[in-house]
Parts: sequence; structure tokens; C-alpha cells
Amino acid sequence: MKPDSERVKHAIEVATKAHEGQFRKTGEPYIIHPLAVKKILTEWGMDEDTIIAGILHDTVEDTDLTLKDIKHEFGESVAFLVDGTTKLSAARNGMRDIDTYLPETKDNFLRLMIALGSDIRVLIIKLADRLHNLRTLSALPPDKQKKIAKESLEVFAPLADRLNMGLLRVEMADLAFKYVDPRRYEELKNLIEKYNKSAAGSLKKIEQEVGAALRKEKIHFEISGRVKSVYSLHKKLAKHNQNMGEIYDLTALRVIVDDITDCYLALGVVHSLYTPMGGRIKDYIAVPKQNGYQSLHTTVITKDKHIVEFQIRTKEMHEYAERGLAASFYYNEQKLTENYKKGKIEHLPTNLLWITELQMTAAKLREGKKVDLKKLRLNLFADKIFVYTPKGDIIDLPKGSLPLDFAYSLHSEIGDHVVGVKINGKMSNLNKKLEQGDVVEILTSKNQTPKQNWLDKIITPHARQKLIRALRLKSEKDKEKPDQHIPPAKKK
Repeated sequence: MKPDSERVKHAIEVATKAHEGQFRKTGEPYIIHPLAVKKILTEWGMDEDTIIAGILHDTVEDTDLTLKDIKHEFGESVAFLVDGTTKLSAARNGMRDIDTYLPETKDNFLRLMIALGSDIRVLIIKLADRLHNLRTLSALPPDKQKKIAKESLEVFAPLADRLNMGLLRVEMADLAFKYVDPRRYEELKNLIEKYNKSAAGSLKKIEQEVGAALRKEKIHFEISGRVKSVYSLHKKLAKHNQNMGEIYDLTALRVIVDDITDCYLALGVVHSLYTPMGGRIKDYIAVPKQNGYQSLHTTVITKDKHIVEFQIRTKEMHEYAERGLAASFYYNEQKLTENYKKGKIEHLPTNLLWITELQMTAAKLREGKKVDLKKLRLNLFADKIFVYTPKGDIIDLPKGSLPLDFAYSLHSEIGDHVVGVKINGKMSNLNKKLEQGDVVEILTSKNQTPKQNWLDKIITPHARQKLIRALRLKSEKDKEKPDQHIPPAKKK
């Protein structure tokens, strides 16, 4: 970790002075919290302005420091981030009744994000703030513990997942679940520990066998174990009627290689050693998950009849799987930061197009333009469904997805030429919502072109972006065509 810059050191001095005499519920000086947020943001690889805003995020709300002071000391970008974080906290404080807020009015939180969405870094600061609060939740009274934990499980952990911040999602969900259902948490935690202890010797042997085979093929690799989190196991058991026999990925071996070619070579090596289980091979490299996650997954049966899942990915894919959007900031810090300072809307990767949509809507709101928020389908908290291609490939989509969402998730060429759809072997229509486990076959024709009214037949940002692009290209081509006048009839 690189040493703090002079600006960061100055921010720490300003925050320490501003919070002087304030204490947390733990009894510690309040400055411990912003410094912890700063540490989290630094670990995530965030840019300097975000880190400084993280240090100062509570000053405007809780001290005599003003936004004008912050702007003068640290610039407009930091002041904007602190202002956004302050507004987000203030609005959340108004949502007192969690049992009403969560099940019925989650879209209020979405609309709040839209209002602040001109800079997604506000949300990342809030996630860091929430993570540290969860880590120190034991200091609060039981009723507040449960409120914050439940909200974290149902709002902030899904937000981390939507940003593909895997490490954050896992830690946040497990910390929260411990307070939401402590008995179940301990039960599953003990079950995982017991299983891992009994499986440790077998996994070590498998790791050595795979390592030897990969070295023989001259594939550079890193291999390590991955233990399923407590909350992930809780959710999976709920899907399988509490049947542990259906859980094949309680532990997994993760293989990290240099490039995509090596991913597929490593998959071949694993399958040459062990028997792959039918229907358990998932290619998230060719078809990434909606949040951009990429990896090859396969579940195999070893010669000793052990069932083991393998996850195979490149270093870059692994970094993105762990840190998600924060990794994007790390790799593109200068470009992203400069664009934010200039007020530009950053066009993010396809899997994060919902952020771009949020930012564009925020820009319209700031300009005083009318925006129908009901049509802004971000699906941030939507449940996932899993549907299948006729060949058995698994595609995960948000609940409520339609055939065109499915088609565009396969490839834009397929989406652009859809003429019909078969669901479970029967002809259906493009307005039919897909259900869990459906087998979907897309019918295409080279003569078909995208239609404007298809915009009402999709819900995913990915499909919407692809369709809008196709409609724009079609419009440009139509303009380029010469006028085709019908010649007048010849006089007899």
C-alpha cells in the first residue's frame, strides 16, 4: 500500500480537529471511524478524492465544518462527494420503519441514488462506511443491531453484488446475518468448519494432483481453496429444501492463470483427471453474469468419489470478481477522476450500464427535465432466475426478464434478428415473462431488423443498450440510402 499523500494527511488533520471531543458507542474517539473508512477505500484502490471524501464524510453532518470549507481546502470534487454522502445519510435517516421500508419501498432508495447518481463514488463511500459500522455493530443496542443488519442484508449487500464487489458482499452479508439470525448463523458456521476439517486432506491431495498436471502442460497458475460463506450456504439450502446433498460447492478450488486460452486449457486438464458432472459446467467467460463476473466453473467427481467445484479465471477476472467497480477505478483512476471533474458521464463497461443509465437520468434531473422514474428499470434488488438454452447452457437473468433480454444476453446478433421464441418447446411471444428453469429457444431471420417497440419488451440495461445501438445504426443506414423515386409511366 502506497504511503499517504500530503492532501490525504491534511484531510486526516482536518477531520481529527473537527471531530475532537466526539466519541463512538464503542467508547473510542470518533476519528477512528473515518480513518477506518479511509483504510477500506484505500484497500479497494479508490482514487485520492474518494479517499479524502471518505475521511471527511461525516464532518458536514456532525461538526462545524462546512461544504464551503471543504471546497476551499480540497477542491470541488471532494466537496461534491462529501455533499452526496451527507444527503444520502440524511435521507436514509428518514426511513425509520425498516419493515415497511424494505419490502415495500425499496424503489425510494433507488430514486435517492438517482438523485445522487452523477458520481457513483458516493455509493462506494457509503458502502465503506456501512462495512465499518457492521464490523463494530456489537456496541449498539440489540434493536439497532437488528435494524442495521437487516438493511445491510437486503439493501447494501445486494448493491455490492450489483457492483460485483464480491469480497465486500460476502463479508457484509455474513456480518449482518450473524445479527439477523444468530442461532442459524452459528449452526451453519459450525457445519462449514466441520466439513472443511474432514475434507482438508482430500482437497490437499486434489490440489497437488491438479498442480502437477498443470505444470506438466507448462501452464503458469496459482491454486487456492475457496470456502462458501455462511449466508450463501443459508440461501442455497433454502433453494434445495435444506438438503445438504444438493450442495456441491461448499468448498472449491480456485485456479488463476495468465490468459483466457490458459483458462480453457486448465479446464481440459481438470477434466482429464476427474469426471465432470453433467450440467455443472458453466462458462461465464463466454457469457458473463449480469454484473460482469467472469470465470469457468466445473464440478467433478474424483477417483475417491469426492465432489469438488473448480473455478478457473485470469488474474484480471479474479481482481474484478473480488473488487468489482472499485477495481475499475483502480485500473482507470486518472481517466475516471478527470471525467468526473469535468462533469462528463463515464461510459462504463456493458455489465455496469445500469450505472450509466442512472448517471444520465441524474443529469436530466439537474437540468430540470422531466423524468419518468417508473420507466427506469435498474433491477438492483431483483431476484435472479436461471433459464436454459436448448443445449443446456445456463443463463442467469433478473426476475421478470423477457425473451429479448435472453436473446441479447446470448449475443447482439441474435437479439437484432429475433422473429419468435419457443419456451419449453412451445411457441410463445416476446411479452412472456421468463420463469425459473425455462428452456428458451430464440428463432431468428437474417431479414429481421430491430424494432422501436422492442424497447417496451426488455428490462435489462444490457439488452436496452444493445437495442438502442442497433436502432441508431439502422437509422443512420436508412439516411444514407439514396431516394428511390418511381419513374413516371411512359406515354403510349
